Amino acid sequence: MKILLAVDGSPYTKKMLAYLATHSELFANSNSYTVLTVQPALPPRARAAVGKEIVDAYYTDESEKVIAPVTKFLLRHGIDAKSEWKVGHAGQTIAKFADAGQFDLVVMGSHGHGALMSLVMGSVATQVLAHCRVPVLMVR
Repeated sequence: MKILLAVDGSPYTKKMLAYLATHSELFANSNSYTVLTVQPALPPRARAAVGKEIVDAYYTDESEKVIAPVTKFLLRHGIDAKSEWKVGHAGQTIAKFADAGQFDLVVMGSHGHGALMSLVMGSVATQVLAHCRVPVLMVR
């Protein structure tokens, strides 16, 4: 199975990893894993002011802060995952990446906001569910 792990470095990412570790059908060397994090785009004026090199270094550094602990956790369990990072709106970017990569499953943590909070603020989980054609496993 080809599994996309969408991570943001929050405690919900840790809960998702803990859930995976206790479900051998999802957490096995026979599966292929890709870890994805999405960085919000910097405002255009900020990007223009500091330059492309600095912006790219910032995105890389911020992404590594999120991906490194997840990769370390997976390696401790004998799983060598690929890692990717993108810039954009998290929900739509995760869904697009999952569809384009022909993943079998997206696994992500969810903050578990209620319906009213999601309606007012939106949520990454809601966006992924709305735009993704790949099955999604939300861990709360």
